[in-house]
Amino acid sequence: MDATFPLTAALITSILHVITGPDHLAAVIPFAIESKKKAWKIGLFWGIGHLLGMLLVGVLFLLFKVLIPVEKISNYSEQLVGVVLIFTGIWVFYRLFKEDKKHRHLHVHSENEPIIHKHEHDHSHDHLHHHKHDKKLKQSNLASLSIGVLHGLSGVSHFLLFTPVASFGNQSESLLYIIGFSLGIIIAMTTFAFVIGKIASFSKNEHNDTLFVGIRLAGGLFAIIIGVYWLFSV
Repeated sequence: MDATFPLTAALITSILHVITGPDHLAAVIPFAIESKKKAWKIGLFWGIGHLLGMLLVGVLFLLFKVLIPVEKISNYSEQLVGVVLIFTGIWVFYRLFKEDKKHRHLHVHSENEPIIHKHEHDHSHDHLHHHKHDKKLKQSNLASLSIGVLHGLSGVSHFLLFTPVASFGNQSESLLYIIGFSLGIIIAMTTFAFVIGKIASFSKNEHNDTLFVGIRLAGGLFAIIIGVYWLFSV
């Protein structure tokens, strides 16, 4: 057997596992859109969380499959993923409504004729905004990590993806498979989030607010639809 086969097989398997799961994509899209240039971090944290969740369910399955109803825990995790996706979509709509309400305002400063004027903003609070954005990004990273863990826990079938490890002839090949699988998940979702962030950033930089709002609405709606499906299909 080619020495690189376990690594290649694991990379392909894990990448397909990520990109063929609409629930995976729906969980990342809203956060990636909001993060824009830092979107790749959202994918990275989701990938790490997913691996942690898979590792946890695998350990539970191996050690306590008789004592602990791992499959029931997994099913409840799937339902919880659905609920989280729905709330993620609602969060997107809430942010859009809040921003729209904040920007819609009318100023009348003339008694006779209307005067069109531009407000000059004091940029002395840029440092404060910087900290606010950093805080939001950290919160999004944590949320993405948490959802990734839930996704890893949802489904004992995730553990089956590691079963080829037992079929390899030596420990080095098994280790290569595990490394390849881990890298594949992280690379796939980090790349996906990066692309979504680039699209969102482009629409924002081009001042195409309609396109940007449309992308955000689509991401939120996608999360809600997949969440409802995931919640009631279990």
